[in-house]
This record gives sequence, C-alpha cells and structure tokens, in this order.
Amino acid sequence: MIRIVIADDHPLLREGLRRILEFEDGIKVVAEVGDGQGAINIARSLEFDILLMDLNMPGVNGLEAGRVIRREKPNIGILVLTVDDSDDKILEVLQIGVAGYLLKDVDSKTLIQSIYKVFNGEPILSPTVTGKLMGQLTQPLVRNTCGLSERELEILHYVVRGASNREIGTALFISEKTVKNHLSSIYRKLEVEDRTQAALKAVKLKLIQLD
Repeated sequence: MIRIVIADDHPLLREGLRRILEFEDGIKVVAEVGDGQGAINIARSLEFDILLMDLNMPGVNGLEAGRVIRREKPNIGILVLTVDDSDDKILEVLQIGVAGYLLKDVDSKTLIQSIYKVFNGEPILSPTVTGKLMGQLTQPLVRNTCGLSERELEILHYVVRGASNREIGTALFISEKTVKNHLSSIYRKLEVEDRTQAALKAVKLKLIQLD
C-alpha cells in the first residue's frame, strides 16, 4: 500500500485528488495539509511514502517545504503537482531532488501511474517539463565531460530524455544491471544522488547535445 499525503491550499482540489486516488486499491491517502509548514509537520510526525505537493501555497511554500523535507526525510518521495511551468521554477525545484514534477493539467491515469513510478524509484517529469529541459541543450558539446566515458554520456543522454533503465538497456543492447552500474558511476562523477539530479546537472553543464 502506497501512503500518500496531499499538500495543496485549495480544499476542492485536495478533495478531488483524494477521490481519484481512493479508487486505486494500492494507494491510500493518509493525510491532507493546506500549506508548506503543514507538509513539514506531517513529514516529521507521520510515516508515509509520497508527498503530492503544490508549489504555490501561503506561508511556507512548496519549494521551501521541499528543501526541509528532502533534508530531514529523504525517503519520502516528493511529487510536485503545480500550474507553474516557468523554466526558473522547474530548475530550482529539480535542484532540491524532488522525485517528480507534473503540471495540474495531467489526467488521472497518468497521475496514478506517476505515483507508482515514484514509489518504485523512477523519476517523473511531465512532457512539458521534459521539453523545457531539452530545449536548453542547444549549445555544442563541451570539452569538460566531468570524466564521463562515451558510454556514460550516451546513457546520460537517455536519462535526460526520461528513459527508464529497461528502455536504456534495450536501446543500447545491454542489461539493466549494466545500466545501473553505469548510473552509479555517473552519479559519483557528477557528485549527485539520483537520476533527476544527474539530468539537471547535464542540462546546466551542457554535457550532452540533443539532435
């Protein structure tokens, strides 16, 4: 059972999300809060798996709450659900290590699928967000590749596109275990903790060039 906490300052939206999620047997909404401080408090007092959180909330906003929760409770997966698709906000939020970033126009099926993926350790980005990240990769390949091998750069290319380990393995004709080994090396060389941060750093440093 995946335990969910909903953090959003709009009661009607929280109610709608709860009703959608209650239809899914493998998901249980264990709490709702209306602001970032409430999200921090519930993370400190309750055991749960995923925080489904808006960014624009009164008082302590979602970004500030996310920083605190990532620092104090790193095992909680933070799935951002917001209307904000500005480039600066996307990069700022991904930098703190959230598990996913979805826009509020997402359909219920995609939302539920995203929750399962986050629970299983897969990063989630909406197509719009992915497109914005990819749109920043317009400069030529830089010489400084942070010590990454050609194969690691190739895998990083797929990571930025949002491919899963299985999809990367299939595309490159290697096993998922080999992909995981390469990812561990990539994380170490880029000094990051997960694939979302690796993709973000690749964007910032322009380590790869998309066709």
